[in-house]
Amino acid sequence: MKIQFLQYLNRMMYLVLAVLIMLMSACQSGEVKKGNGDTTTSGTIHISVDESFKPVIDSQIQVFESQNPNAHIVVHYKPEADCLRDLNVDSIRMVIVTRGLTEAEAKTLTERYTYKPGWGPLAFDAIAVLVNSKSKDSLFTMQDIRGMAKGISGYKYKVLLDGTNSTSTVRFLTDSLLKGQPRGKNVVAATSSEAVIDYVSNNTDAIGLVGVSWVGNREDSTQLSFLKKVKIAQIECRGCNGTYVDPVQYNIATNRYPMIRTLWYVLKENYDGLGNGFTNFLIYEKGQRIFSRAYLWPARMSFEVRKTNLE
Repeated sequence: MKIQFLQYLNRMMYLVLAVLIMLMSACQSGEVKKGNGDTTTSGTIHISVDESFKPVIDSQIQVFESQNPNAHIVVHYKPEADCLRDLNVDSIRMVIVTRGLTEAEAKTLTERYTYKPGWGPLAFDAIAVLVNSKSKDSLFTMQDIRGMAKGISGYKYKVLLDGTNSTSTVRFLTDSLLKGQPRGKNVVAATSSEAVIDYVSNNTDAIGLVGVSWVGNREDSTQLSFLKKVKIAQIECRGCNGTYVDPVQYNIATNRYPMIRTLWYVLKENYDGLGNGFTNFLIYEKGQRIFSRAYLWPARMSFEVRKTNLE
């Protein structure tokens, strides 16, 4: 009887031990799932970014990773609408686009992930108007730009955009310039911002709309090569009739340039992971200085405006 009791006791001890091991494993796997094994300075995350901002975000990631060798940010450049759809893709930790979340989007994401995502502005960008280097036209009013976008202008230019119907530049043209009115048949799509620059450089009958971070940095050799092919047109100053201005930092900061948009981040992370680490880099001094050097206007910190030979 005593032997049977001891055997029963041993079996119970093995059973309890097995249950404890299973519980410990479950807890550990839950922690890894929550944090994906990353910290604010290490690990790997995927982010989606509006293609219009590729030059400056490439610079941000390069500096961040050089300072944090164990951190790897895999960036997917896409039209803005595709980036926004990626908010519902679990593997995408962050998106960078030209608008924040709507109230309905924030509610949906909060219900999906059981926590409220974070979002906020990073910098202010301008949409530059490009013309062929041989073009005689380099001064436009906003009425001129709207007329060309509607196809009713005296200017007979093709208007090149960086996509068909889902990029931030297309949305700016549709919402801010046309106010929902139809585009003219002369508005055509290229495959990317770089393709816009290439097309305008080879066609005198075209103008292109691109983010200024593609052409505004005179210290970047690639952008200098672009500016040998095209010219940046001046647009009539907002609130100062008869004066035409360039899409440079001073005119962005003072709202003199009439085509300005805000760059936002949206972060799906409720712990101190790599997404928060990269976000902090972007919104504090180092990241804000990189935006400034790319000739965007930083949204989170103030910097001295530098004169350029565009003005």
